[in-house]
Amino acid sequence: MLKKIFKYVFFTIITFIVLVGIYMLSERILSRISVNENQTSETKNITIYVMSNGVHTDLVLPIKNEYLDWSTLFSFENTLGKSSRFKFIAIGWGDKGFYLNTPEWKDLKVSTALVAAIGIGETALHVTYYNNIQIDDLTKKIEISENQYLSLIKYIENSISFGSNHKPQLIETTAQYGQNDAFYEANRSYSIFFTCNTWANDALKTSGIKASKWVAFDKGILFQHQ
Repeated sequence: MLKKIFKYVFFTIITFIVLVGIYMLSERILSRISVNENQTSETKNITIYVMSNGVHTDLVLPIKNEYLDWSTLFSFENTLGKSSRFKFIAIGWGDKGFYLNTPEWKDLKVSTALVAAIGIGETALHVTYYNNIQIDDLTKKIEISENQYLSLIKYIENSISFGSNHKPQLIETTAQYGQNDAFYEANRSYSIFFTCNTWANDALKTSGIKASKWVAFDKGILFQHQ
């Protein structure tokens, strides 16, 4: 009996290791395959950024231009600082439990990780305002066209969970990362196959902007815009 249990545990562990290996290898290969590499001939007069903190990717957009004033969706009043003197808005999507309950990796609970991994938890949008964006290894500048930007707007709007007042639903929380950010309810489910970085990559991909075939981590997105 003990021998059978040991054999079962052994094969379970081996199977898990193999599946993780397949997942990691697939991500590595697909994240290096480019889509939308042959860019549109349209004039690229809008600057956006892809910003990573080393794990999670945000899309950074101009606060306001002739196409949209993002503050009409995500009010400055919803931040702790309530300042409106910003030039850029960073928008990220992810698991709500991660966002609100895991300010640092040391705070990560097994239950939070499992809920996120299997896609049964709720999701949120994290909105942060900036005055300046510095280009570095984790922040990439991208020039896009009007039509690409309009597609990007549509993708982000489709990710917002609007309330009965037709406004994004603010998440009342004390989990803000600073004075200039806020959280909102989001659509879609997070899983190991559709992560925060998958969301950002798909935003670029569906908007006709150079992106990866598929990513789970931030490195593939950054690789496409070296």
